[in-house]
Amino acid sequence: MHSLATNKNRDSEPILDVKDIAVYRSGKLVLQNINLTINRGEFVGLVGPNGSGKSTLMLTILGILNSYRGSVSIYGLQPQASLLFGKIGWVSQAASNLPKDIRLTVRELVRLGTIHGRNMFNFKSSRQQEQVDRAIKMVDLEDVQHIDIARLSGGQRQRAVIARALASKAEFILLDEPLVGIDRDARNSLLKLLDGLCHNEGKTILMVSHDLAAIRQTAHRMIFLEETIRFDGDTEEFPDLVELADLRGIGPVHGHAEHVHHADSGHHSHIHKEEE
Repeated sequence: MHSLATNKNRDSEPILDVKDIAVYRSGKLVLQNINLTINRGEFVGLVGPNGSGKSTLMLTILGILNSYRGSVSIYGLQPQASLLFGKIGWVSQAASNLPKDIRLTVRELVRLGTIHGRNMFNFKSSRQQEQVDRAIKMVDLEDVQHIDIARLSGGQRQRAVIARALASKAEFILLDEPLVGIDRDARNSLLKLLDGLCHNEGKTILMVSHDLAAIRQTAHRMIFLEETIRFDGDTEEFPDLVELADLRGIGPVHGHAEHVHHADSGHHSHIHKEEE
């Protein structure tokens, strides 16, 4: 693989460092030659077609899957190291799809984020209550904190599960398709919340989404993944549809090439393509 450009040097503190990982699942090579660094305060959108390896990459970063080669470090530690407890928040796609008959208020759900082995039988301390209060306030759910989760809208449930991660004092938050099943207003509100967590709270976010338009309007940086990283760069440099098809090796099928006009001939994006 040949890199046409490298990532910009960023001054902030490195949170995630992925070096040359390859991952197999069920005997099939799903990811290869993945090199990635994410720094404190970044909001990174991870996009790619179905089956491109997005969820596999997230699970490898979390240490749930092991790489065949290469390494992953978070705050300089291996995934699932005990010192990382509470520093990483994982919000899966199914996290907000709780059973309709469950009797659990927003506050009770968020409080679960503060529980760990050392305080399991003493999870109502004033310090933990303060963590819960702050997390609920950060996601603007104070008015519904005593209402059952089942009665909330999809957008409110997403905010609640994010608050649970925040209550654990998570600094690095990973989200898998948090925009699925919520309406436009709730989506915009959630994206504004996530952006604010980066800018105002110093959180670092890596979010998987198939909603390219939403990611381009919100994330500071975008990564296009399809077995390997095909693009990694600032959001405004993300390729248009024709360039994206070229990145994926998809050419015109009608015997003619599309003409692509670039506003800036000196424009460079962080595109990774296979050598021919």
